[in-house]
Amino acid sequence: MKNIVVLISGNGSNLQAIIDACEQKKINGTLRAVFSNKADAFGLERAREADIPAHALSASQFSSREAFDRELMQEIDAYAPDLVVLAGYMRILSPEFVAHYQGRLLNIHPSLLPKYPGLNTHRQVLDNGDEEHGTSVHFVTEQLDGGPVILQAKVPVFAGDSEEDITDRVQHQEHAIYPLVISWFIEGRLDMRDGAAWLDDVQLPAQGYAADE
Repeated sequence: MKNIVVLISGNGSNLQAIIDACEQKKINGTLRAVFSNKADAFGLERAREADIPAHALSASQFSSREAFDRELMQEIDAYAPDLVVLAGYMRILSPEFVAHYQGRLLNIHPSLLPKYPGLNTHRQVLDNGDEEHGTSVHFVTEQLDGGPVILQAKVPVFAGDSEEDITDRVQHQEHAIYPLVISWFIEGRLDMRDGAAWLDDVQLPAQGYAADE
């Protein structure tokens, strides 16, 4: 059984979807631990409710981002992870951290990458009058939200939508596609080669699996 470690910063709704998928055997792996850079993150409560070890690490205890990440790596590695999953983890990772978990580090980002990397994606969609939005699961590289996309889900944007409306719509899709991608990795079907995502030995297109032609 392969080991999964999840990193969070907040509510942990994607974490909950992963916990549920593991319990339902949709992910044939073991969620070994959850880490957060926020001691009050509700996601840590979700982990404890599921009897998963929950840890918080405060950046204020460390002299630099690199020192924080080195300690985090040491604590993560105690659980021998086959996969490290970022689920609403809001710290920018050091190059050393990314390199250490290269090819086994996943993130979910609330936009149709490469559009809108970084923060406030829902606000940008509304400000720009976009009619389509979505979410992307991708491998993590040193480029912020720039690693190869594995799977995207699209949602419509309607006139009169608020950020909350869009957030709910996007999260509904995230809770479906993130556990699916994790299951592909755990089953040995998904990997990263030469800067691209591969599924079942087929290189995925730039927008990931089942992208529009």
